[in-house]
Amino acid sequence: MVVDKQPMDGADRLAQEFVQFAVDSGVLRFGEFKTKAGRLSPYFFNAGLFDDGAKMARLAEFYAKAILASGIEFDMVFGPAYKGIPLAATVAVELARNGKNVPFAYNRKEAKDHGEGGTLVGAPLKGRVLIIDDVMSAGTAARESIAIIKAAGAEPHAVAIALDRQEMATENGQDVPHSAVQYVRNQLGMKVCAIAKLADLLLYLEQQGSDAGREHHERVLAYRQRYGVNDKD
Repeated sequence: MVVDKQPMDGADRLAQEFVQFAVDSGVLRFGEFKTKAGRLSPYFFNAGLFDDGAKMARLAEFYAKAILASGIEFDMVFGPAYKGIPLAATVAVELARNGKNVPFAYNRKEAKDHGEGGTLVGAPLKGRVLIIDDVMSAGTAARESIAIIKAAGAEPHAVAIALDRQEMATENGQDVPHSAVQYVRNQLGMKVCAIAKLADLLLYLEQQGSDAGREHHERVLAYRQRYGVNDKD
């Protein structure tokens, strides 16, 4: 099958480069995986496998490029424990390297009862806060971060994630017609920036031109048709 490749803009190219990077790093895998919602997904994205210095540096570069290109205004970044901690730190370094030096902070799961105490580490939370996380499955981590940020008197302004799965979230064990990203954007009133979406993953697979690529594309497309949301953003 010959795929008619359309010209890509900067965001599309960045997304395709990121998907390739995630595949090469073993972070994005294809097969059969059970999600937290109990669904059998034909792909699995495990950001914990960005597990060495070179991968984290490259990942931070993708985040920074996507964030800066989004035009989202923010005064600092926040990393929710635990995966968000190294993400916030490395993204803050990459943002500074690109001319936007902002403070960063993160939280502990358990409050420290000695030293400086409390659950927050890093710069004081203030102004418009950008939350850095890997993916959003149900929006639970985002809601927890929002509560922490508001309690400190700051504004939870936006969320940056690596991959938007563009699939229905679950509430009380039931599928709902919106994704976690849509919930955060539309119900909580926050901006969301994703390096790549499920649609970008499908395009990547479509352009592989191999039997394996076509098989994975068919399975991922079928999954999206069953669990996907109407996302025109």
